[in-house]
Amino acid sequence: MKTGIHPDNYRLIVFKDMSNETAFLTRSTVATKETIVWEDGKEYPLFKLEISNTSHPFYTGKSNLIDTAGRIEKFKKRYGNKEA
Repeated sequence: MKTGIHPDNYRLIVFKDMSNETAFLTRSTVATKETIVWEDGKEYPLFKLEISNTSHPFYTGKSNLIDTAGRIEKFKKRYGNKEA
């Protein structure tokens, strides 16, 4: 690897998903202003997330599926089977 291109300020940071209040501790270089006391009793920088793998529809399986079959019946009902 090239020297001098990677950041050297990695530290432990708590990422907290604000939609479902889950949090995880990992290493990052993200800048933060807030702190939180983690489960081990130590204080760590806090970074708030709007969405994470615990709340994203793709990972949770709670995505909204579109009913395509209903669209076809609705079209046929509205316009019928008109012949020219």
